[in-house]
Amino acid sequence: MRLRKFVDFSPTPPRVKDPEGLLLELDGLLREAVFEPDAGRKQALLLALKEVAKAQGVVPASIQPLYEAMARDYPGFSVPAMNLRGLTYEAARAAFRAALAAQAGAFIFEIARSEIGYTAQRPLEYSTVILCAALREGYRGPVFIQADHFQFVRRHYEADPEAETSYLKRLIQEALEAEFYQIDIDASTLVDLSRASPEEQQRPNYTLTAQMAAFIRSLQPRGITVCIGGEIGEIGGRNSTAEELRAFLRGFNQVFGGRPGLSKLSIQTGTTHGGVVLPDGSLAQVQIDFKTLQELSEIARREFGLSGCVQHGASTLPEEAFSLFPQAGASEVHLATGFQNIIYEALPQELRQEVYGFIKEHFGKEWTQGMTEEQFLYKTRKKAFGAMKQWWWGLPEELKAEIARKLQARFALLYDRLGVAGTAQMVRELVRPPLLPRRLPL
Repeated sequence: MRLRKFVDFSPTPPRVKDPEGLLLELDGLLREAVFEPDAGRKQALLLALKEVAKAQGVVPASIQPLYEAMARDYPGFSVPAMNLRGLTYEAARAAFRAALAAQAGAFIFEIARSEIGYTAQRPLEYSTVILCAALREGYRGPVFIQADHFQFVRRHYEADPEAETSYLKRLIQEALEAEFYQIDIDASTLVDLSRASPEEQQRPNYTLTAQMAAFIRSLQPRGITVCIGGEIGEIGGRNSTAEELRAFLRGFNQVFGGRPGLSKLSIQTGTTHGGVVLPDGSLAQVQIDFKTLQELSEIARREFGLSGCVQHGASTLPEEAFSLFPQAGASEVHLATGFQNIIYEALPQELRQEVYGFIKEHFGKEWTQGMTEEQFLYKTRKKAFGAMKQWWWGLPEELKAEIARKLQARFALLYDRLGVAGTAQMVRELVRPPLLPRRLPL
């Protein structure tokens, strides 16, 4: 293992013998681990790199203490939760550079159940890449990594509830082993709007969310309280109501029966994941119901002790909209497609067409009747990050650097508008994660 040149793995945690040499070789070491064809060796390499980052002060953490403080006294900022689908190492490095410049500490990296598949990033790889990016940029302290939309797929659940539940439990266990200490359970797909009352409509949602929360608590490591989120309104559907929020949280608390329970709740306020694509490929303007977001966040805090409500599907909004989330009391804002759009827009035309040609050839069956070419490409191009993974990692360094500069500018804007610039000291004071060294299969 080339890593042994720089690291002594005999103690636990490992001791870095040559920090400067490690940083010089880190990019290549990480790429070697990501593309190692042997599954066992790949896991060993990723684990080794993750443990090295931890030993250097880059520590996976739960944001729970901050959210508990937010529940008691809302500090006036909304935490960005950022889904990195492609060029993850470069994007994360850009996010950490922007954080260091802004002295930001309250921000989350996340990946959804669906993204794990189509971006070909299993939890261990994702967390290792994020932690190595922090190490590379000189960022030290707690790093928050989140399982986003760990969702019950309705058609799978209706066909075989036990199999779908078991799959989700295995995914949760995999995420926890990779040190994801934020997990968002999404059973809102099972809400039954044909029922007469909000309580009956939300029953499948809160029952399964409580079961998964209990499962998470049974597995969380000593010294870590995993930050758990729920969801009441499937994103892209009708807007959530106070009655639904109360019905869900009362039902959850009754079924779960323990403390701590949920720390946040995702609601629907008018957005759609990825935005609504018009026939010419442009995005329709989204009207977010900030009044509902504020009302439900206040209820979540005042009546149930949560940090507040979570806004999904926000990354394609105009810049001026982001400062409205802290004003509305949103505790967390999820951002994904906007970063993807920056990456694609920064590609030279010939490279973009190369990706689009691949998409048409390999995903053409998803081009449905009535969909323009622009709509098809916009909707489908996220899948090229996994299917063309080596292509993306192999882009010229100067092009990746240019893309990273544009991403860094976006991260800086988000940290500023969402109010998390200057939160590093608060995070360090509140969040003091234990270093949990892992035995390595070396």
